[in-house]
Amino acid sequence: MMGEWAQVTLGGVSHRITKGTTPTTIGGRFVESGISFVKVESITEDGRIQTEKLAFIDEETNRLLGRSVLQEDDILFTIAGTIGRVARVGEDILPANTNQAVAIIRPNRTLIDPRFLYYALRGGHSLQHAQTRIVQSVQANFSLTELSAIELSLPSLSEQRAIAHILGTLDDKIELNRRMSETLEAMARALFKSWFVDFDPVRAKAEGRWRRGESLPGLPAHLWGLFPDSFEDSELGEIPKGWEIKSIGDLVEVVGGSTPRTEKAEYWNGGSHHWVTPKDLSGLSIPVLLNTERKITDAGLAQISSGLLPKGTVLLSSRAPIGYLAIAEVPVAINQGFIAMKPDSGISNLFLLRWASTAHDEIVSYANGSTFLEISKSSFRPIHIVVPAASVMSHFDLVSRPMYLKVVEQERESRALAALRDTLLPKLISGEIRVKDAERTLEATLQ
Repeated sequence: MMGEWAQVTLGGVSHRITKGTTPTTIGGRFVESGISFVKVESITEDGRIQTEKLAFIDEETNRLLGRSVLQEDDILFTIAGTIGRVARVGEDILPANTNQAVAIIRPNRTLIDPRFLYYALRGGHSLQHAQTRIVQSVQANFSLTELSAIELSLPSLSEQRAIAHILGTLDDKIELNRRMSETLEAMARALFKSWFVDFDPVRAKAEGRWRRGESLPGLPAHLWGLFPDSFEDSELGEIPKGWEIKSIGDLVEVVGGSTPRTEKAEYWNGGSHHWVTPKDLSGLSIPVLLNTERKITDAGLAQISSGLLPKGTVLLSSRAPIGYLAIAEVPVAINQGFIAMKPDSGISNLFLLRWASTAHDEIVSYANGSTFLEISKSSFRPIHIVVPAASVMSHFDLVSRPMYLKVVEQERESRALAALRDTLLPKLISGEIRVKDAERTLEATLQ
C-alpha cells in the first residue's frame, strides 16, 4: 500500500529538469522539415505527441539548443499556456528539441521507471494539488522549481514496471485502434477523391483501360458499369456525362443552432440531451461524435429552434475555425457555431462528410466577418457540388460504410478502455489497488 512506498520529490528521482528555448531568440530558425521541435500544442490531453503538429528546426539550430536536445524516455511537461500536459518521448520523433513552454524531465532509471513516471505525472494526487495551485495563482507559468518539488509515492522498481505495463497495455490497444482508424479513414478519403474529384473510373473507361482488364484501386470489377465513359462541360468544368451540378442546399436540410441562456439552471442541470459546440469536435482524431462535454434538459432543448438532430447528421463548424467535421452518432442539439446537414432521402452522409472535407477551401471562400470568419447558412446553401448518379452514390456508401462502422466500433472500444485506464491510473499510482487486482480487471476486459 501507499504507506509502504517511499515518498520522494520529482527532482529527487530525476537526473535533470530543464526547459527549451525559442529558436529565433538565439539566432536559430524554423524550417519546413528537419529535426522535430515539440511545442505545447504538439502534446495532446491524452498524453501523445502529435507528429502532424510538430515544428522543425535545422541541425545548426539544434546545436545551438544543445541544452534541450531530447532523448528517448524523457518526460515532457507543459509549464506555460496549457499547463500540465505530459508526454513521453519515443524514438519515432527523434532527433528532437523543444521550447521554453515545455519542461524536460530526465528520469534516473536506477530509481524510477520512465513509463511509471509518465503515468504518475498524469494521474498522481500530488500533481492534481500542483495544478490546483496553478489555477489559483495569477502567474501564467509553472516554474521548474515548483515542478521539481512535486511529491511522488514510489514503490519498488519491479512494481513500478508492473504498474506501467498494465496501464501501457490499455494505451497500446487505444493507440492500435487509433492507427487502424486513421488507415481506414485514409482509405475512405482516397476512394472519394478517386471517384468524385479525380474521376478515375470515368477516365479509365474513356481511355479504354477497363476493356484491357486493368484494375483500379478501390473499384471492384462489377462496379465498372456504374460509371459513364465520357465527360461533358459544365459550369464547374468537365464532369462525368450524366452527372449533375447542384447546390448543397438541394441535397440536405441546412440548420443552425443556439445556446440556451447559461444562467438558467433549468436548461442545464441534470440535462440528458447532447449539446454540441465546436470544442467537442476540436479534439477528435476521427470524424465521429459519440459524446459531448455538456448536456441540456428538455427545457433547454425547447430554446433551440432546430431541436434534436438525428443520429447521422453531418456537423460542420461554421466559425472559429470553419471546418471541424463529424458525423453525430448520437442525437444532438447544436450551438450557433455550426452548420448541420440533414441528408435528404438517397443522399449518403458519408458522401457529404467527404465532400465537405475536400471542399474546405471553397467553403471558407464563402465566409466573411471582421472579427473572425464565419459562413452563414444562406451563404452555404448555394455552394455547388458535383452530384453523381444515384447508383454511384449508393455504391460509394455501400463500399465505404463498413470502413466507417469499424472506425465507430474502434472509437467506442477506445473510449471504454480509456475510461478503465483513467479509473485504474490514480488507484495504481497511489497504491489504493494492487497490481494483481488490476491484472484481473485487465484480463477480463481484453479477453
